[in-house]
Amino acid sequence: MKYEFKTECECQQYFTESHEMVRKSVREFIKKEVLPYIDEWEEAGGFPREIYRKAADMDILGIGFPEEYGGIPADVFYRVAVTEALMRSGSGGFCAGLGSLNIAIPPILSMGSEAQKQRFVPPVLAGEKVAALAITEPGGGSDVASLQTSAVRDGDHYVVNGSKTFITSATVADYVTCAVRTGEEGARGISLIVVEAGSPGYSVSEKLKKTGWWASDTAEIYFDDCRVPVDNLLGEENMGFAGIMANFESERLALAIMANMTARLAFEEALEYAKARKAFGKTLSGFQVTRHKLVDMATAVEASTEFTYRVAAKMGAGINQFKEVSMAKNFACSVSDQVTYDAVQIFGGHGYMRENLVERLYRDNRILSIGGGTTEIMKEIISRMIL
Repeated sequence: MKYEFKTECECQQYFTESHEMVRKSVREFIKKEVLPYIDEWEEAGGFPREIYRKAADMDILGIGFPEEYGGIPADVFYRVAVTEALMRSGSGGFCAGLGSLNIAIPPILSMGSEAQKQRFVPPVLAGEKVAALAITEPGGGSDVASLQTSAVRDGDHYVVNGSKTFITSATVADYVTCAVRTGEEGARGISLIVVEAGSPGYSVSEKLKKTGWWASDTAEIYFDDCRVPVDNLLGEENMGFAGIMANFESERLALAIMANMTARLAFEEALEYAKARKAFGKTLSGFQVTRHKLVDMATAVEASTEFTYRVAAKMGAGINQFKEVSMAKNFACSVSDQVTYDAVQIFGGHGYMRENLVERLYRDNRILSIGGGTTEIMKEIISRMIL
């Protein structure tokens, strides 16, 4: 009998039958449209644009977005169910690439004018356009308030100069929600603006070669006297930092979910391997040391998943969870660190081979405690709220 985590499919205080129908639909999409090709996409460093349209046709991209822009209004656990099902691809990179709209579109919806929302959001939710978020800079990392990419007003345009790095979906994005400096140093001089690919002075590097998340194209974006219409400014000048911070809460929740699923998949692979692999005349699961390791792995994933779900529930109820979601992300990443490590250890040499899923999970896991704010940044946020 295959082990099943209760929290994924049966925890009715979080998931209803409707949530599970969505989960099943997305898993069928993964089985038909992704799993047969994911190894190829991993090697290629990206997946075909047609997948965005196919995902949109399955109502995957629009989950949780307003109906008037082509979305499907839904509570937070529909998005949780979708993310968990997408992670069944076994590729964190695929999940991150397909989901780049989930960090690029919210600032447009929260800060943009009605005209901007109508212009930029529907094509993305329909899978016709790809949107990305451009915050991180080569010299700044997690220090968002010190970003240097400048936007200087010149008539009815801004002239943008600078660069962004580690941008998910950069090579395929049709437009990016971009953080720029329009005012003084520090957080109070930052604005958000939508920059369209193909604008004069806009260019993108070759795909960056990463340790993991291979199926997610990642690149640098350069702005060389890039002219962007003033009409593309989101909200008021110098008011973008608050929008960036608000966006981080949902991004950190998503990363916690991805970490829990990375650990869960690694555990499931290790469990099946331990039951089948024989050494010294019996299966690996016949050794107490292996059984106890599997117990520790299962316990950690259950605990982390439940904590993340509880934080998600409070976020869905409108309760501020900036501290708690930072805790959830850190805890989920630490669990995934250990579980993916242990899964490779159970597989032994086979776990170091690229034909095994645990090898990919081990590599993909490493970015989770860096993206969306490093573990150290999360601890700083938590410390300021508890001291």
